[in-house]
Amino acid sequence: MYYNIETYIPNLMKKLYNIDNFTSAVFYIAILLFIIGFNFTDAPPPSGWYQQFMPNLGGKPISDLFFIDSLTGWSVTYTGVAFDSAYILKTINGGDNWNIIYFDKNNFTKIKFINQNTGYTSGVTPYIGASCINKSTNGGLNWFAVPPPDPFFTVDDISILNEDTIWVAVSSSTSGGVFRTTNGGQNWTQQLYLVSNNPNKIYMFNRNIGFICTTAGWIYKTTNSGINWTLIYTVEGFTDMYFSDSLKGWKVEAYVQDSIKVTTNGGINWTIQILPHGGSFTFMSKIAGLNKDSLWGVGGYLYNGRGMIYKTTNGGTNWGYQAPDTTTYYHCKFINRLNGWAYGASRGIHTVTGGDTTFYYGIQKISSEVPKDFILKQNYPNPFNPRTVIPYSLKSAGYMRIIAYDILGREVQRMVDQKQNAGEYEVDFMGKFTATGVYFYRMTVDGNVIGTRTMVLLK
Repeated sequence: MYYNIETYIPNLMKKLYNIDNFTSAVFYIAILLFIIGFNFTDAPPPSGWYQQFMPNLGGKPISDLFFIDSLTGWSVTYTGVAFDSAYILKTINGGDNWNIIYFDKNNFTKIKFINQNTGYTSGVTPYIGASCINKSTNGGLNWFAVPPPDPFFTVDDISILNEDTIWVAVSSSTSGGVFRTTNGGQNWTQQLYLVSNNPNKIYMFNRNIGFICTTAGWIYKTTNSGINWTLIYTVEGFTDMYFSDSLKGWKVEAYVQDSIKVTTNGGINWTIQILPHGGSFTFMSKIAGLNKDSLWGVGGYLYNGRGMIYKTTNGGTNWGYQAPDTTTYYHCKFINRLNGWAYGASRGIHTVTGGDTTFYYGIQKISSEVPKDFILKQNYPNPFNPRTVIPYSLKSAGYMRIIAYDILGREVQRMVDQKQNAGEYEVDFMGKFTATGVYFYRMTVDGNVIGTRTMVLLK
C-alpha cells in the first residue's frame, strides 16, 4: 500500500493535536513513524531506460503495443503457422510483468483500448486469409468477434475512434477499399474503392480528418469522416503517422532514406526532416507524438546492433537519439513526457523519467564552405563522459571512415562509414557503453589515412 505523505501526515497531526488519551496518542505516533519510514525508504524510480521482458512467446513476435496509462497496457503477437495460436497480453504494472490473457488462431496485428474496459484487436487467420476483429468489454479478459466488412478478405489496418465508430483499410483488389462502421461493426459502409490501388494503411486524426496510404504509396485525405477522399500526395506513402493538430503532422516510411517528413498545411506539402546517423542503419518506422514539439520514434539501429530511439523537443527541427539496448525496436508508446516504452520482437525497455539524460546527434554538417584540406580535428570535450564530438573537414567528396579503437587496436565504434560531400562536419562518439580508458580514432578518405588522434573517457 502507498500513502500520500503530503495529505496523510497533516490529517494525522490534526488527530494528535485534538486527542487527550495517552494510549491513542502513542498509537497515532506509531502510525506516523511507520508512514514516514515507509515513504523515505521506498526505492526511487529507475532513471533512464530499463529492460522489460515478455513471458515465453514461443517465437511469436510482438505486432503491436498499447498503453492507456502509466500502468495498464496490452500487446499482441502474430504467428505464421496454420492452426497455431497467437497471444494477447496485459500488464498492470507498467510492463514490468506481462501475462497472457487470451490466445486464438489468428495473426493479431493491432490493439487499442478506448478505456480500461473496452478495446479492439484486428488480425487475420494464417493461410485462410479470413479477417478477424475482436472486442472486449472487461479489460481484455474475454473477447467476442465483431463481423468484419467481408469475412473473406484481409483487413490491413484499422483506426478506432470510439466504441461505435471504426474505419478499416482493405488492400484487396476485388472488394477492398475503406470501410466504416458507426454501430460497432453491426453494419459496414464502403467509402472508397480504388481497384488495384486500394489502401493498406489508415490514420484518423479525429472524427472528420484522416489519411490513407494505398498499395502504390499514394496518400488520400478526408475531411468529412471518409465520405469523400482527395488524392494529396503521390511520392511515397506512410507506415505510421501523427498529427498534433489539423495542420501539423508527421509521417514515416520504414526502410527508406529520408523516412520522416513534416507537413504544416494538413498534408498538402511535406518537408524532409534529418535523422541523426553515423555508421548506422537510420530510418524511422514508428512515431509516438505528445504534442507539436515532443515526439519519439523507433526503427533504426547502430553499427553494434543497438536499437535507436529518436527524440525531438522542437517539432523535428533537430532529432537526437539514444541506444539503450542491443535490440531493434519496432513499437513505441509514450503517454506523457516521462512514461514511455520501446519494444522489439520479444522484449523491450521502459522509462519513467523521460529516457536517458544524454542524446547523441550523429553526423552533422556544420558548413558547406569548401575547406582547403582533409583534416581530422581533436575531439571536445576531452576527457569526456559519456559524449564527445569529433570535428573533421573534407576538401572534396569521398568515401569517409572514422573508426575508434582501444589501446589493443580493437575496433570500438564505427562513427562514419559512408560517402560524403565537401564541407565541415562533426560526429558524436557514444561512450555510454564503453569502459574508462584511452582510445584512438582514425580518419580515412577513399582508403587513405588522413590522421589519428587520442581521446580519454573518464567515468
